[in-house]
Amino acid sequence: MAKLKNKVAVVTGGSSGIGLATAKKFVEEGAYVFITGRRQSELDKAVKEIGRNVTAIQGDISRLEDLDRLYTIIKAQKGSLDIIVASAGFVEIMYTPQVSSDHFDKTFDVNARGTFFTVQKALPLLNDKASIVLVGSCVYLKGFPQYVTYGATKAAIRYFTKAWAAELKDRGIRVNTLSPGAVDTPIVDGQFKTAEEAAAAKAMFAQFTPLGRIGKPEELAAAALFLASEDSSYITGVDLVADGGMTQL
Repeated sequence: MAKLKNKVAVVTGGSSGIGLATAKKFVEEGAYVFITGRRQSELDKAVKEIGRNVTAIQGDISRLEDLDRLYTIIKAQKGSLDIIVASAGFVEIMYTPQVSSDHFDKTFDVNARGTFFTVQKALPLLNDKASIVLVGSCVYLKGFPQYVTYGATKAAIRYFTKAWAAELKDRGIRVNTLSPGAVDTPIVDGQFKTAEEAAAAKAMFAQFTPLGRIGKPEELAAAALFLASEDSSYITGVDLVADGGMTQL
């Protein structure tokens, strides 16, 4: 039986990488999925790839008016919401002396502020016993050079998870973090200037990972499905670290 039959989900950052893989998995498991992203062309491609039971709404989670429009559309089309996967994120690697106020603000505006308001503005639409999955990163668990601002935003997401799990428990709403390690997605490629640099970085990440490779988006989508479905009905407030053992061993 489909694990998300008749559920309505929203996946931010759903046009590529982990978000897209998650949206595809959710549709396969019976959900209707709304995906968001900044680039309409990528959203159009994602809709074709997913194929059915999906609506794409262009928007930037750091813009509150875009989030308002997203939830207005969801309310008009479906009335309520069962699942949130807050997957949209921004990463730009930079050592501390090079960090500008623009870099700092953009990183926090998308990853921390955007994630916060993605959830806050969805609360009136969320059904009781809904599931919220915040996509963090294993980076916050260690002191990785060049990821100082990014890691700090993911630490904030981890706290959001704990606080919201406590605040929403009386409605039976579960809130969990999914913290990926290195995964073969466009967000990894985008951190580097050339394809060669990206390939070298992926090889380095694989070397640091006990399982000897980087992850696949589909593997993280399977973890997101677990946290979103009744398979994890007795789990809330946790951080599911899916990093091949990088930060765990």
